[in-house]
Amino acid sequence: MPVSLLTPIATDLGVSEGQAGQAIAVSGAFALVTSLALSTLAGRLDRKLLLAGLTVLMIVSGTIAAFAPDYATFMVGRACIGIAIGGFWSMSAATAMRLVPADRVPRALAIVNGGNALATVVAAPLGSLLGAVIGWRGAFFCLIPVAAIALAWKVASLPSMPALRQRQGASPFALLRRPAVSLGMVACALLFMGQFTLFTYLRPFLETVTHAGPTLLSLLLLTVGIAGFVGTALIGALLKEGMYATLVAIPLLLAAIALGLIGCGASVPATALLLGLWGMLATSAPVGWWTWVARTLPDDAEAGGGLVVAIVQLAIAGGATVGGLLFDRYGHPATFGASAAILLAAAMTAWLAARAARPARLA
Repeated sequence: MPVSLLTPIATDLGVSEGQAGQAIAVSGAFALVTSLALSTLAGRLDRKLLLAGLTVLMIVSGTIAAFAPDYATFMVGRACIGIAIGGFWSMSAATAMRLVPADRVPRALAIVNGGNALATVVAAPLGSLLGAVIGWRGAFFCLIPVAAIALAWKVASLPSMPALRQRQGASPFALLRRPAVSLGMVACALLFMGQFTLFTYLRPFLETVTHAGPTLLSLLLLTVGIAGFVGTALIGALLKEGMYATLVAIPLLLAAIALGLIGCGASVPATALLLGLWGMLATSAPVGWWTWVARTLPDDAEAGGGLVVAIVQLAIAGGATVGGLLFDRYGHPATFGASAAILLAAAMTAWLAARAARPARLA
């Protein structure tokens, strides 16, 4: 939501667009801590109650953000949503495993990722449109009834899920002793850092370089979302044919798109095409890395999933921070160029992870 409302948020709160973009960095930082600590802190609490509590926190976050009188209060609201995000995603795989038979877990996880892609389709363009009609505060307020409906749905539909005893030695950080795992985690982190170095500041780029008004801005963001939904639906076949080849190709292509936006950003058709390709690749990337966790860590998928969530959130925070500093000081060429460089590093590291996992060939 903040990506599509960055400019009005910055104007209303009296901060720069780079500072407003730190709202994503703050939520990412709190999601990071939550994803690593939630299982221990929750103890024996029924996981149904925990999920309900995280949803209540989403309502609190929307309320604080909508009525925030200043920048600091707005950041408190973003911290709350970060806790909720980190909690939900760190529990997603474990929850799916408890709700469906073992042979249907992959399909359940695909549905979870599909839901995230669908939300991407709706959130950015709808947020931009609502921001133009009822203001950015009104757009954030609209999250409150949506979260309330989700809370009622969870309470009514989820069964009781008592906490399970954790396996001895199942520490997420212990997994990093394996070269293929540590390299894969670094590649995943660089991918998301590079992605959000650019994507966080997409709206001010579209407004100042592409000269997109509210309607065109919503359409361009919708293009990103729809393409992302399509990409999520298609990536499964590519992962089946060559998982590591796909994980290398995605950041390579994203880097090329970032450089293309620097040169073609003033052209609406070219920008729309590039953003469509960006959405298709960037939104489908998490499916690739969740598949990597399932294949690389079949006996430690829960610990590996929690570590991925933490690393991704740290990378998002880092990308938003780096992008904000560069955008405020040097403008979009430096920001998008840095994104491309980080994405190229992600591709190289994914290739090294493939060699560590399968020295004989690139999967």
